[in-house]
Amino acid sequence: MAEQVERLTQLLRRLSSGDEDAAAKVAAAAYGELRRLAGQCMRRERPGHTLQPTALVNEAFLKLVANTRADWRDRVQFYAVAARLMRRILVDYARKRRAGKRHGGRQVTFEDYLVLREDRIEDVMGVDEALERLEALDPRQGRIVELRFFSGMTEEEIAEVLHISIPTVKREWSSAKAWLHRELSGRDRGAHA
Repeated sequence: MAEQVERLTQLLRRLSSGDEDAAAKVAAAAYGELRRLAGQCMRRERPGHTLQPTALVNEAFLKLVANTRADWRDRVQFYAVAARLMRRILVDYARKRRAGKRHGGRQVTFEDYLVLREDRIEDVMGVDEALERLEALDPRQGRIVELRFFSGMTEEEIAEVLHISIPTVKREWSSAKAWLHRELSGRDRGAHA
């Protein structure tokens, strides 16, 4: 495992220095992990979703390697950027598929917002807007939410990516969920007032 981590880090640095051959090698080395993350992310989507994990990985990877000015330091940074790109791809997809109906005033939990269904597109966009506000207030909490829900990472994986302890991830995750719940609940009350 440590050898694979170091190999990917070396390939990413080669890619940053302009080595065009490194892109294919990065794809081969990172594909399995990116596919696993996309699969976790897509498990939260509605059945029959037209965007498949493979398409999400491919689109994210193309954007990752298309950025020729990226200064890839290591795999942690690479996967964190991949998580952000997957989030953006899903939100852009939601914008394109925006539906006119709202959820009809029923009580909605934070987790409900993160299931992309045709009749809930605006909710997904509301979560994205709330997450942007959270990121402005507390960037680390914003990253934890992004890595947890948009990439499907476990608390252990998030701790590794962000170089923090698992108890810190759990504490920050709990705080971020509470903040987002308040934000999203207020949004619902405002929409139905």
